[in-house]
Amino acid sequence: MSDISEIQKKVIAFRDERDWKQFHNPKDLALDITIEAAELLAEFLWKSPEEANKGKVQDELADVVIGVLLLADAYGFDIRSIVEQKLEKIALKYPVEKARGRREKYTEL
Repeated sequence: MSDISEIQKKVIAFRDERDWKQFHNPKDLALDITIEAAELLAEFLWKSPEEANKGKVQDELADVVIGVLLLADAYGFDIRSIVEQKLEKIALKYPVEKARGRREKYTEL
């Protein structure tokens, strides 16, 4: 996970060099993530996954990740820690013996 920390530092440095932190409040970063995710979805609209333009998918996915890293920074969240905590919660909802190979929501397992 140190790679995530390193890339987050690069994203923050990029932002700070341009004095953009003033525009990056949590609300606007959350909106940015949603908008970028919608742009990512648009790359798949009316296409099979194989027909999507991989270069555009890559760019939009990067935009989503950048927004996520900046939002985590705005709240002082450690990405590794919050992902590990969430995985622990999900593991309780979706134990392997019940969820393996199934797509039902945990309430239906």
